[in-house]
Amino acid sequence: MKNTAVRKTKEFTPGNCPVVYCMNIIGGKWKPSILHMIRTDRNRYSILLKNITEISKQTLTNQLRELETDGIIERIIFPEIPPRVEYTITDYGKTLLPIIDSMYNWGRENMKTDNKGYCDKK
Repeated sequence: MKNTAVRKTKEFTPGNCPVVYCMNIIGGKWKPSILHMIRTDRNRYSILLKNITEISKQTLTNQLRELETDGIIERIIFPEIPPRVEYTITDYGKTLLPIIDSMYNWGRENMKTDNKGYCDKK
């Protein structure tokens, strides 16, 4: 089932700015965290929801759909009973991982606390 919904900000690129284009793809409160978790093998909906305790089910669903529509992640449905769905980062999505790594490293260096958060692999 292909999601054909178009976000309001998807085509918003004033001055044809590459930074704005990138932010349209991975911007927002949750997408970088979601990508980081998927790449660290927390790639199932229930695990993502459990790890990001502040996100609602609807918001997580919407963010995953947008990432899938943009070709950043792939949704894999396993033909099992009960059904199992996992998310993987596409080759195109992997081109964003250096950005996610830089965000993670910058955050770890500049956070005011040494406590591990939900982005740290458990």
